[in-house]
Amino acid sequence: MEQTGRLDRHGIEAGAIDIARVSHRTFAAVLIGLGVIGLIKGDFAPGWQPVPESIPARQALVYLCAFICLACGVGLFLRSTAALASRVLFAYLLLWLLLLRVPWMFVSFGVNTWWAASSTAVITTGSWLVYSSLAGEWDRQHFGFLIGSRGLPIARMLFGLALIPFGLAHFLYLDATAPVVPAWLPWHVFWAYFTGSTFIAAGIAVLIGIYARLAACLATLQIGLFTLLIWVPLALAGCLSAFQWNEFVVSIVLAASAWVVADSYRVTPWFAVVRNTQQERA
Repeated sequence: MEQTGRLDRHGIEAGAIDIARVSHRTFAAVLIGLGVIGLIKGDFAPGWQPVPESIPARQALVYLCAFICLACGVGLFLRSTAALASRVLFAYLLLWLLLLRVPWMFVSFGVNTWWAASSTAVITTGSWLVYSSLAGEWDRQHFGFLIGSRGLPIARMLFGLALIPFGLAHFLYLDATAPVVPAWLPWHVFWAYFTGSTFIAAGIAVLIGIYARLAACLATLQIGLFTLLIWVPLALAGCLSAFQWNEFVVSIVLAASAWVVADSYRVTPWFAVVRNTQQERA
């Protein structure tokens, strides 16, 4: 990794070109996978579903989204294109969130719309932080409010806000959550309530900036454990329905995105109190 400056308290290095972090490379690899899935299926990949059938030029949008995921994922692996790929990816996901997910919640509020909005918010945050770490001088001049010490707190707050509905879903849809707890674990209802509570607590902690690094890392670990302990065994056993396959892929995408967020706290003390409303100097 090329190093050209010092880290600020948010973990952003002035002028850094950072494509060597494992979290970022994992995120890029997942994007490539999503692009391939979209092209093979001829439909929106998990994580981008659901999309209303009434969307104009829906099939063309399917292939556009798949191409952007694939091209940006590959671009993030190449030093010469990483900054451009991160910029395009962030702009695309932000537009997807603002033009489709948020308005759709007002048109038809329900679990499908707010869950999809929360998932997109997590992925958008991951792309936002990758973009911030790769931003060059042009980006700092034109979009300085989105990157560095000014944009990073906003990105993290978006992540924290998205975690809260994940937790609430464990309470609202207990009948769907408790049955997927691994059979070898006792007290399925307890674990459903416990994991829901931890998502809510982590979201609040990240939002207000108290023990945020610990909260982000634990939330990432929890999503990763869901993937490994719930979806992977079911996939290996061939017990996944089409819906559950989508959930499996979404879980991988969310884990990769959350890892990018957790990694952004790497220079922040575990029990630091750094309120997101504070403006910090580099």
